[in-house]
Amino acid sequence: MIKKLIALGILSISAVSFAQKISISPSVGYAWRLAKTSPDLSRDQKEYLKGLKSGVNFDVALRYEVKPGLLIGFKYSNYSASTSGRFSVMDNMGNVVSANLSTKDNINFYGPELTLTNDAHETKHKLFMSAALGAMTYTSKTENVKGKGTTFGAELDFAYQYQINKNILIGPKLGLSGGTLSKFSYNGQTVELGDDQKESLTRLSLSAAATFRF
Repeated sequence: MIKKLIALGILSISAVSFAQKISISPSVGYAWRLAKTSPDLSRDQKEYLKGLKSGVNFDVALRYEVKPGLLIGFKYSNYSASTSGRFSVMDNMGNVVSANLSTKDNINFYGPELTLTNDAHETKHKLFMSAALGAMTYTSKTENVKGKGTTFGAELDFAYQYQINKNILIGPKLGLSGGTLSKFSYNGQTVELGDDQKESLTRLSLSAAATFRF
């Protein structure tokens, strides 16, 4: 019986130790897409696209501490933006047709992540630097027309967090996401984008972040 109790005690300590190495880090904030707007667009088109150049940015990372100061994990991020406006065009008969349009954009990222911190130092002021590589997807829906594309993406994060207690940290985070679409699909058709038509998904984000350790 004593041997069983000792074995169970060791297993329980090991399980607690493993759990304390796991953390989840969500963040929410605002992001700005960095791609330049084409000068060939009309004034109305440029104004319309302004609504898609900035939006809400959310991400969450699940991490495991390999050793103090080094963590590996998996990250998911989402950028969403929308815009609306009224456009007028002239048809083949010379008639002017007007319509209200709305567009919703989403950029998602999924991939493994590596994080470096100063956790090895006895301080409540923690610094985080993370890098993730993976898949980046883009969807854009204007009324009933939906387009989508997938490409390779990368994300970098730099964060400062104050350690409230052993298990909770909060602070600001600066992020940079990058990716470029060379193919785009809509209405069941896939279009190869030329060098001057490729869709840049690069964005800069500023968020409030937290870390919860278990």
